[in-house]
Order: sequence, then C-alpha cells, then structure tokens
Amino acid sequence: MTDEPCGAHCARLCTSEGLAEVLAADRGLLHWRALRGLGDPGLAEHAVQETLLRGWRACRDFDASKGSVRTWLLAIERNVVVDIVRARAARPGDVGWDDVTDVACRDFADGLVDGLLVDQLLAHLPEPQRAAVVEVILRDRGYREVAADLGIPVGTVKTRVHYALRSLRQLPDVA
Repeated sequence: MTDEPCGAHCARLCTSEGLAEVLAADRGLLHWRALRGLGDPGLAEHAVQETLLRGWRACRDFDASKGSVRTWLLAIERNVVVDIVRARAARPGDVGWDDVTDVACRDFADGLVDGLLVDQLLAHLPEPQRAAVVEVILRDRGYREVAADLGIPVGTVKTRVHYALRSLRQLPDVA
C-alpha cells in the first residue's frame, strides 16, 4: 500500500489514509449488508474483506461521475455476496433435516430481531431522512432513481442519507 493515489480516477483505497477513511465510515454498513445477505457473521466478515480487496485492486478504475466510493463498494460487495452464495450452493454440505430446520428457525429469529432493531433506529429519524435511508440503503436503490420517485434533487437525497447515517452513528448502542 502506498501513500500516493494511483491515478486520476483513484478511489483512494490504495492509500493508508483513504483505506482508513473508508473503514471508519463504511465498514459497519458493509458488514451489516453482507450479514443480511449471507446470514453468517464469519462469511459476512469474509465478504467485507473480499470487497475491500477487490476495491483495492480496482482502485484506479473508480469513476466518481458514476457515484461515491461507498456506492461503488456496495456494488462490489453485492457481487461478492452473490459469488459466495453461488459457491455455497454449488457445494452443499451433508446436512440433516434437523440441522436445516434449526438454522431456518435461527435465521428467521435473527432476521426478525435485526428488522426490529432497524425499525427502532429508523424511528429516531425525521420522515424525509427515514424515507431516503429506506430507499437508498435498505432497498438498495440509486440516488437518482430515489430522487425521481420523491420529486426532489439528487443532492437532497444524498444530504438526507448523509445526515441520517450521521445521526444514527451518534445514537447509543441499542443492541
């Protein structure tokens, strides 16, 4: 890792400072999304690491005109999660019915608790910020698409999401 950006379109993941900024700002979101998609904390951590590795390797290919580094990393992570799910599906382990029902019940309960926690956190936000976060983060929609649906400028959607996430980070731990 160097301390100099890799080019004109650099995402700054190739610098110690840039990577530290991304980790501080987005690691929690990346882990949460991976955990939601994979249902396993160990696999979620692996997905985050693989996402950052792929981002680091493709750092010079980042195009800021297409979105933020966060949006770019979330797209990379989506591909990583799909790759992990496909790999698991291609090589299923020997699992008995009791194991499947136990995991399914635990996954359902964990999903329910996660959903309640998210609802509780979102309740702290003003309605315009909550709507923006639900659409952009939870439903994984693009800023432009959300802005068009809400009839507001793209910058307003970005600002609402930014301030909402900042407010949520300042809340005491709920869980």
